Amino acid sequence: MSATNQSILDTIRMIEEDRLDIRTVTMGISLLDCIDSDGEAARRAIYDRITTRAEHLVATAERIEAELGIPIINKRVAVTPIALVAGAAHEGTDGLVEFARTLDAAAHTVGVDFIGGFSALVEKGATEADRTLIESIPEALAATDLVCSSINIGSSRAGINMSAVRDMGRIVKRSAELTADTGGLGAAKLVVFANAVGDNPFMAGAFHGVEQTDCVISVGVSGPGVIKRAVEKVKGQTFDEVAEAIKKAAFQVTRMGQLVGTTAAERLGVDFGIVDLSLAPTAEVGDSVARILEEIGVERVGTHGTTAALALLNDAVKKGGLMACSHVGGLSGSFIPVSEDIGMIEAARMGAISLDKLEAMTSICSVGLDMVAIPGATPAATISGIIADEAAIGVMNHKTTGVRIIPAPGMDVGDELDFGGLLGRAPVMPVNGFSSEALIA
Repeated sequence: MSATNQSILDTIRMIEEDRLDIRTVTMGISLLDCIDSDGEAARRAIYDRITTRAEHLVATAERIEAELGIPIINKRVAVTPIALVAGAAHEGTDGLVEFARTLDAAAHTVGVDFIGGFSALVEKGATEADRTLIESIPEALAATDLVCSSINIGSSRAGINMSAVRDMGRIVKRSAELTADTGGLGAAKLVVFANAVGDNPFMAGAFHGVEQTDCVISVGVSGPGVIKRAVEKVKGQTFDEVAEAIKKAAFQVTRMGQLVGTTAAERLGVDFGIVDLSLAPTAEVGDSVARILEEIGVERVGTHGTTAALALLNDAVKKGGLMACSHVGGLSGSFIPVSEDIGMIEAARMGAISLDKLEAMTSICSVGLDMVAIPGATPAATISGIIADEAAIGVMNHKTTGVRIIPAPGMDVGDELDFGGLLGRAPVMPVNGFSSEALIA
């Protein structure tokens, strides 16, 4: 059999047996020329820009999916951080909620799964528009279906904006409370970042960075099952051999993402951005990052050695991706969301992994504390303390870190929050009972 035919068969097997897919095709759209002192005019321009630019996004992705036989799970849009666009209107929180409703309406019109960019970048300080957007987040996320929000509160160059950290603990808690009927879904659509990047195609943190071109297609590829299969074949062998197997699998996965991304960009007549090779798990069996770490050698994710195993995995994934494509970007590495990974869910249920261990792992993983459920009664200052710790890890290590945490309304340790679908289900994890109030104050 020729090498080409073998490669084709390998890819088919990855799709059919290892749950390989394109997790998202995300169109980034600049809204900078929609800025207007008249809020209504700005919102009309935003709606028209999104519905025109992304009009054929879903149909194009579906055609590529059918032609190549590669599942494309999500089609998404990311826009310029809305605080930059809405500021000229000076409309207050009610006006910002209307901007969120406009994004939601446009997303529904073009048929995407989510739209990201209800965001503000406040790592060094906040403008009036930034503060207004932050205050409007809970109501905006409760009033919309598809809108996702992110706030960047720190960077390695500027440090950490502790005033924003203080505010975001309260905002996360309020976002969960206003969406209590859906288990606190508002908090699941909100990420607090340090060192956020403007080319991330994954939700809930995607926004279109001001350094990007007018319109761009980026792809997020996910292949935990493929990597796990590769590691299974070298079980018991040296770290060098394990790393080599991971790099080869990551190379194949990234090549597929590049093919989909360049094809979509060409057909839509826009620029190709990046392939984000982040191992993004789901709660389904066979699609778990935790299972890869266990295959590498830890009995259960969360035990001693887990962070080292994650470092080996992340390093090899990134090196394999970079060999395959010169446009690797975003957050490439490994996501460790609790609710979206069956191995993490089981480890949390049995107490094998704690919030403290997850925090340690975030010094290595793609982002940070992701889709972690905590008791609904957790004080806002404790949530701010968690955000501050994560920001410190990111700032001091020059990496992106984020917090997407859900204070589950009416729930306590031992309960389980179930969002269904890709968001999965999360056992409510305990937090440290001692106070962070004085620090945050």
